[in-house]
Amino acid sequence: MPSVTTFTTSFISPGALSSFIATAPTMRSEITSEQRSALAERFRQVSLPHHRRLDAWMVEQAAGQSSPFRWSPTTARRVLGNAALRLRFTQQLSPVVAMDEVIVDHLTRAATGYSRRGSLSSWLSELSTAQLALVTSDALNWSHALEEIARSIEESVEVADADAYYDVATARTTLRGRRDLIVATESTCTLIRVRSGAPGRTAGAGLRADLTIDAFSRPDGQVASQIIGVWPDAGLLLRVEGSMADLRAGARDLLRVANLQHTAYFQRALTS
Repeated sequence: MPSVTTFTTSFISPGALSSFIATAPTMRSEITSEQRSALAERFRQVSLPHHRRLDAWMVEQAAGQSSPFRWSPTTARRVLGNAALRLRFTQQLSPVVAMDEVIVDHLTRAATGYSRRGSLSSWLSELSTAQLALVTSDALNWSHALEEIARSIEESVEVADADAYYDVATARTTLRGRRDLIVATESTCTLIRVRSGAPGRTAGAGLRADLTIDAFSRPDGQVASQIIGVWPDAGLLLRVEGSMADLRAGARDLLRVANLQHTAYFQRALTS
């Protein structure tokens, strides 16, 4: 009988996040080459004619129909806010100066032709001054919230350089795992994801998917000790430990999304 994931919840309070980090499991699992091959084989069985990208949000939505991705102040704020906070931590800049540096870098890439069509840089370059100010304000608020969370942690905190990406071999599938903060000690590694609003009933499965993708994306296959979701608006924390049982469950969730997409695609093909 498969193991059931244990989700640990807590209200945000002084020291709550540090307490979760201090009690992270010290025994860490590891992805093997055999497990990578098995995952690729399963994805190949439900591949599509075109390339696809799967992530935790799709797991939470059970691959439900959604509008095509488009940039907006809401979708851009995390990318911009995280980048600005990285600059704050590495170069000791003020919040506004750091955000200006990030925005100017994107606009420069667009102006010099180093950004592809549809990218964040390209989208920012097409905004009016007023629209750009709105995007900047939203990103500053996100960066401030992330900084407050980071500074509440007693251990050393790193702002993740990028999300985790794993290309499943010959399956036309890329897995994307989101991660905002990383707390690494001598014996543990904690991933932290910051979320808006309040956690839904599938939020734990989404965190588990992020944890799984992060593990597969690492060349050494090391599984993080845990992943913690933080919902500042709701004042809640949710933890998923990095056990092999949770990794298997996370992989099953991602495969279920792929299978639903595969079935829907060929049903449409048969009726068109």
